[in-house]
Amino acid sequence: QVQLVESGGGSVEAGGSLRLSCAASGYTYSSLCMGWFRQAPGKEREGVAYIVIGIGSTYYADSVKGRFTVSRDSAKNTVYLQMNSLKPDDTAMYYCAATIFSTRCSGGGGYRLSSFGYWGQGTQVIVSS
Repeated sequence: QVQLVESGGGSVEAGGSLRLSCAASGYTYSSLCMGWFRQAPGKEREGVAYIVIGIGSTYYADSVKGRFTVSRDSAKNTVYLQMNSLKPDDTAMYYCAATIFSTRCSGGGGYRLSSFGYWGQGTQVIVSS
């Protein structure tokens, strides 16, 4: 079992920044692939970024590339999503997810909900214009 605890959401004006955190426990951290997803009201949940913990490879959806950065702190078993140059379209509930089968993240699998078996509780991000 993997437990995920998220923090760091909030409200910010367009152009501002926020950093989300996701602390993982219950499994060998280095074996995980961890992703960040978001769901805006009335829309489907979408993958925005993911990281293969063991090798540190990171991947980004086109909508956030160049603005968001996903990183890991192995000492704290934590993954971060640094979000810069935020836009009103980034407003959503953000979720952290993990899979113990990191190969599921290969070939773009890290953008698919079905690749992940463990989810955080979500944290709200609101970006005002």
